[in-house]
Amino acid sequence: MSTVFGLRPLVLAAGVAVGSLMAASSANAVAISFSKITNNGNTDVSSQLSADVTDAGGGQVAFKFTNAVGVASSITDIYLDDNTTAVLLGLAGITNSAGVSFSAGASPPDLPGGGPFSFDADFAADSDSPVSANGVNAAGEFVTLTFNLIGGKTFADVLAELGSGELELGLHVQSIAPQGGSDSYINTGTPPTRVPEPATLALFGAGLMGLGLLRRRRAV
Repeated sequence: MSTVFGLRPLVLAAGVAVGSLMAASSANAVAISFSKITNNGNTDVSSQLSADVTDAGGGQVAFKFTNAVGVASSITDIYLDDNTTAVLLGLAGITNSAGVSFSAGASPPDLPGGGPFSFDADFAADSDSPVSANGVNAAGEFVTLTFNLIGGKTFADVLAELGSGELELGLHVQSIAPQGGSDSYINTGTPPTRVPEPATLALFGAGLMGLGLLRRRRAV
């Protein structure tokens, strides 16, 4: 009986750490990857394209698009297809990093090559002229689109829609080296991957350490 009582602090500590991990993870960025849907003879740059989705608070969600350039290229158009169970009310703002200049609306108004994939854009933004120079084309550059959520919708709803394919993201990438052409990309449709923050990783490590000590005590 004394051994059981001696283990209780470790159980509680591990439980608190794991519980804190779960609470902290709800505020983390969620990473979205992309796949190429057109075949225009250009290098596939899908591995260097990503979007981080975060809860911006106040009934808003933010999508931060980056291009970790390995192959020179520029994200010039961004499209969102918010299907039948819509979660997005409208574009609330655009944040451009240095070297990037995006505005609401896009030309063309829908994702090139998206038709066969039933991609029908509800929201769009594109880079200002000169389009490739003002697109997202270098490591460290980004553009963030912030949206108001429909009343009653939450960040969890956004993640669920991304996972189910009801909410889709599309990118038009231009000036792809060495060919210099363009291709279109759509998010992979797989469940989003949560990106842990350093503090979250520390909590997770503390939880595992507590559980490891618990197993050692039981073995003794």
